[in-house]
This record gives sequence, structure tokens and C-alpha cells, in this order.
Amino acid sequence: MLFDLPDHDTLYRALINRDAAFDGRAYVCVSSTGVFCRLTCPARKPKPENCSFFGTVGECIEAGYRACKRCHPLAPMAMADPAIASLLAALDERPDYRWRESDVEKLGFDLSTVRRSFKRQFGMTFLEMARQRRLRDGFETMAQGGAVIEGQLDAGFESASAFRTAFSNLVGKAPGTLSRKPLLFADWITTPLGDMISITSQSQLHLLEFFDRKALHGEIAKLDTFAKGKIGIGRTNLSDQIREELAAFFAGTSDAFKTPVALRGSEFTKQVWDALREIPAGQIRSYSDIARRIGRPAAVRAVARANGANQIALVIPCHRVIGVDGSLTGYGGGLWRKQKLLEIERQFLPSALQGNNHVSD
Repeated sequence: MLFDLPDHDTLYRALINRDAAFDGRAYVCVSSTGVFCRLTCPARKPKPENCSFFGTVGECIEAGYRACKRCHPLAPMAMADPAIASLLAALDERPDYRWRESDVEKLGFDLSTVRRSFKRQFGMTFLEMARQRRLRDGFETMAQGGAVIEGQLDAGFESASAFRTAFSNLVGKAPGTLSRKPLLFADWITTPLGDMISITSQSQLHLLEFFDRKALHGEIAKLDTFAKGKIGIGRTNLSDQIREELAAFFAGTSDAFKTPVALRGSEFTKQVWDALREIPAGQIRSYSDIARRIGRPAAVRAVARANGANQIALVIPCHRVIGVDGSLTGYGGGLWRKQKLLEIERQFLPSALQGNNHVSD
């Protein structure tokens, strides 16, 4: 896991030096290319701010990265399991093909065995891996100005209706309903803890969420109403800025988020969000702490609701709020992700404070 590995500088030096001692023990994910590699990869070396490091290829794939075709980081696993080797080779040969269970069976593999093997090694099934790769390719095609039909074809969907359904399930809007002259721009951002969507105007960040957040479709629908239907796909200076800030955060080089945000909520809710942004990275607070901080000590439940209404993850760090008993409590991005975020942020604590983090009654 990311926080069990040596620090970022050590791993980056190992990458530059192609240190064989780390081969198979650590992998680098490069945000600028969407590729993950062995540290001994002969390819041109990325900038340190574009690098995140993991201890397993499963974590790299779960974060949305695809395997490098020069250093073949999946090769050891592939050699250990003939089914994995054959299916990964088939996926590389036909990345835009819409793989089905029947295709796996035609190759002579048992579906349940393949499903267990891929879940064990990569944290996702073969079909999920293929689908994620295709949808991301389609999204990025449209973000670069391509038409919906180009996105559909790049995503490997022969059927326009199937592409609409898959895309709608992902972002809550069919691709044909996206504005060609948007006021708000949606962008796909790959992070070590999973793919995220940002929605920005030319002046503010309006949404930053993990794609698997259950409330995402509702949040996008509200923004769509706010923008009078003018949400489209594309990149802005601010989407590039938040992308860079997220890369620095996960690389452990900066905990600062300076991208201007749009806050839409009641005055009470905005007070809560302001209080959240005052919690230093690596530290935690309870809902009671926040309630006292804003001068409303009896409003603990209202604070919890405001916390849950946040739709700008990490920048407004609602993950730093836990139960007074030390329990993680709810988090829209998943408790597993909340735990990892808190562990990642420990590296930003001054050494004198590490191990002394607590919440008050």
C-alpha cells in the first residue's frame, strides 16, 4: 500500500536509477500518461509531481491506470496464471472490444475461476477492467473536442444506446444531452484512490467527487439545473489546476488546495465547510468539535448533515471528521477510502505531532 512504502523521494530516486531492488515491490503510476510501470522501466522518466507509488499492481489498476507496454508490469502475475495471461493479452490486442462473458467462455475459461482470479489479483473482474478502460477512452475523446460518436467508437461501443446507457450510469447524463457551449466543464481525473470527476467553470471548482459516490448523479443533476443544462465535457485552467494539486497531494509533496471553489448552501452549511477547511492535513476533529468551533454546540446533527452535503471532496476535507469515540463514521467516498486518506495525510503532520492525533469530547 502507498503509505507502507518508502517515502516519495526515495522511490522517485529508485525510478530514476532503475533500481532493481524495488522491482516487483513498488510500481509508479504516472498521472500525465495514465500508465503504471515497474521502477526499472526504460521509458523516459516522468516529473516527480506526476508520480504516485503503490506496492501492488492491483492498486494501480483500481486507481484507473493501465499497464505500460514497455516494461510489462503485469507479466509476473500473468505467468503465474495462464488464464490471466491469455485474457490480458487479448485485452491488449482488442482494447476497444466490448468483452462479454461468452467471449471468456469461447476462449476456454471457466467464468467463476476467471472472476475469482482477477478479483484476487487486481481487485476487479476482467469485464470490469475492460469496461473501465473503454469508458475512460470515450470520455477523454469527448473532452478533447471529439463528437459523441467518436467517443462511442473510441470506447468500443458498436451500439449508440449501449454507450448512452453506460455513460449515463457513470455520470448521470447521457452524452447526447451534454452542452456544446457549456458553462460548466466535466473532466476525468485519475488518482491513486480511484477515478474522480471535476466540474469547473472558468472561475471556480463546483464539484470534485469519486465516480463511485452514490450521491454523484444527484449532485450533477443539481449543477445541471443551476447551469440551465449547460454542462459539457472539457478541460479548463481550473480543472488542470485541481488535477495538479491532487497529484501533489497524493505524491506527498503538498497538502495545499488553492483552486477557488463555489460554495452553494445555507449560511450554516458554509460555516461548517469553512471550519472543515481549517482542519490541518493529518489532524482530525469530531462533529462536536466543529459544532463548538462555529458557536453552535448543540447543532451536532446539523453539522453532520452539512458535512455529508459537501460535494468538493478533499478540498473541503470532510474526511477529517470522525466520531467522538474515534470511529470513522460515514463517508460518501467509502470508509476504506476515508481510512486511506487519513493515513496518507499523516505524512503532512509535523514529526512532533505524529502519533498524538485525537479528538475531544
